[in-house]
Amino acid sequence: LGAKILCEIDGEQDEFVLVGPRESNPDIGRISHESPVGKALLGHKEGEDVTVHSSVHVTYTILKISY
Repeated sequence: LGAKILCEIDGEQDEFVLVGPRESNPDIGRISHESPVGKALLGHKEGEDVTVHSSVHVTYTILKISY
């Protein structure tokens, strides 16, 4: 937890911070590690593609991970 993850989604870059459920606030880029996106990103490395399987399938390319 606390990892800052820069991703590319459909040609656009977005940055997330993985936090606990009580600290999450998607409006400011803080997503829970228990959310569908958070669960999908956990355990992956820079350069990997991660597909989130929810109502819409979205592929995230992890560009950078920092702490």
